[in-house]
Amino acid sequence: MPAILSIGDAFPSNTLQQEQVMHFSRQLFSQRFHDIERLLHAFPHGQVQKRHFVKELDWYQQEHTFVEKNDAFIESAIELGSRAITNCLHNHLFLKRQVAYEEIDAIFLITSTGIATPSIDARIMNVLPFSEKTKRIPIWGLGCAGGAAGLSRAFEYCRAYPDAKVLVLAIELCSLTFQRNDLSKSNLIGTSLFGDGVVCVLVTGDKVETKMICSLPSIPKILATESTTMRNSLDVMGWEVKNDGLYVVFSKNIPSIVEKWLKPIVGQFLYEQELTMEQIDHFIAHPGGKKVLDAYVKALQLKESTIDISFEVLKNYGNISSATVLLVLKGYLQEACTGEWGLCTALGPGFSSELLLLRWE
Repeated sequence: MPAILSIGDAFPSNTLQQEQVMHFSRQLFSQRFHDIERLLHAFPHGQVQKRHFVKELDWYQQEHTFVEKNDAFIESAIELGSRAITNCLHNHLFLKRQVAYEEIDAIFLITSTGIATPSIDARIMNVLPFSEKTKRIPIWGLGCAGGAAGLSRAFEYCRAYPDAKVLVLAIELCSLTFQRNDLSKSNLIGTSLFGDGVVCVLVTGDKVETKMICSLPSIPKILATESTTMRNSLDVMGWEVKNDGLYVVFSKNIPSIVEKWLKPIVGQFLYEQELTMEQIDHFIAHPGGKKVLDAYVKALQLKESTIDISFEVLKNYGNISSATVLLVLKGYLQEACTGEWGLCTALGPGFSSELLLLRWE
């Protein structure tokens, strides 16, 4: 089965503490929300302590056109994406040797926070020496589910081409979608939660000699995946596209949806693999927010410690949309042992669920 050999990441140099962003929001929105102090409770209660932004805080206080925001996305996506790829292919913690760019057969580019044609992967191929024959598979619009979905598509590709080495590159610069004139509570919650970053994962097929490449004593193999979309749920999560950019759609019902809708999906998926939730050693959950993680614990009857790494990622990076679950997965690469099971899960617009079953071998 396809294996995950290495993960690399890259973040903007601007690191902001949650108190700074809360103060910024108070200044910007205090005249617009009569209950601003109550709404600002989302900042300390969300358990995010710091985040990375591609621009300094005063940049977000000014008006910017959609073009200006998107140009900033393209510029930073190329730079951070190139760094994350290099950090993945040259990662001495996970790899015995550097993997050459020319060895990569395909790049699955995942994003929902900026638009570019030619896509960012094509632009990165003019920066890093990939083969001209490298296949490009850009995937846009999956939001927070995109990282897990990218792994699923890489799994399918490597099943079809077992000698392949492919990259899943999740680039999300959520801060560039900030709308200073959006008076919705979704925008304020998003301001308390989302951050910027890039994560890259190396996935290989069965015929690749992983022992010659990977230095880990045990590596996760992807055994099965499942995608599920809830009908008539377009208003749960996503973007509303307007003249000045992307406006966040973020339903307050997401935690209750996790509790009611996801539990039977997870149960059926594991049943088909002849497993139960009790046999899962590592729950690799996208940290969509504290309430979402709490809903996972309640719905699936997990121990609080099961989502420690997800909470740690949320605390230090916030929600980086599709890239976040890959950052959580990185935390498990050195921690898990041979024979252990992992369940990777993320939710996104659609409303949709992505599940992957992993086993360390």
